[in-house]
Amino acid sequence: QKTMKSASRAHSSKRRQSIMTTVILYLFLVVATFIFVFPFFWTLMTSFKAPYEINVFPPAVFPEKFQWGNYPRVFEKAPFMLWVKNSIFIVTMSTLGMLISSSLAGYAFARFDFRGKNLLFIITLGTMMLPAQVTLIPQFVLFHKLDWINTFKPLWVPSWFGGGAFAIFLMRQFMMQLPRDLDEAAIIDGASAFRIYWNILVPLCKPVIATLAVISIIGGWNNFLGPIIYLRQATKFTVAVGLNYFRNLPESGGEPLTHLLMAASMMTTAPLIVLFFIAQRYFVQGIALTGLKG
Repeated sequence: QKTMKSASRAHSSKRRQSIMTTVILYLFLVVATFIFVFPFFWTLMTSFKAPYEINVFPPAVFPEKFQWGNYPRVFEKAPFMLWVKNSIFIVTMSTLGMLISSSLAGYAFARFDFRGKNLLFIITLGTMMLPAQVTLIPQFVLFHKLDWINTFKPLWVPSWFGGGAFAIFLMRQFMMQLPRDLDEAAIIDGASAFRIYWNILVPLCKPVIATLAVISIIGGWNNFLGPIIYLRQATKFTVAVGLNYFRNLPESGGEPLTHLLMAASMMTTAPLIVLFFIAQRYFVQGIALTGLKG
């Protein structure tokens, strides 16, 4: 009987410890969530404030009266919709080029045996260690000689030549998880290498394709360095550069524009949030299924 009581007390003690651990963990997650979400919430509330509320002290989280007209005024103060169209074009072309070229390169590394394949793959991965600033000046000189400055070409054409080392790596690793029996069966049926790639492997690579598409779209949509270097005219700006331009509109007449900047930021961020939640299942699946084989 003493042994049973002792075991019961030990079980109760462990249960209390488990409950306390769970409570502490949830409290930590709530605090961390608040810390990460608060800047986004502050931006949202600021987008509805009047100009005189921006610099008040102490700062007020909520506006005195929601200024719903701030969002239409964004389109009146700047060619915001034109910037959105520019960004959509650049992101679409660069993402499409990255997916096609990286899947072809990944297919070659995963399925074909040729001399120097491993060395070439290592060199490809080695380019990931080079910061973008290292190749910035040579790229600018190249695009200047091609007369591509102040055009969209420097922002999307390079994506059609490989798509980047990370994309090639992810494609190659995912394709290596697919059984080669599929290729052999298709070869017996008379399928060519390209048909195996297009009709068999690509449909099976939807998770990794969705993952790379989300990464590419978010990266291209938020890209600031490339557009501000290669684009000169305001009518060719993307939303990332346009937001910075929005802070210093010459026709503002001294009026604080922070509330309009926040409204424009919310309209810029909202599509990415929606995209991530839509593609979240494929995104997580693509990362999880891409192992480190070979």
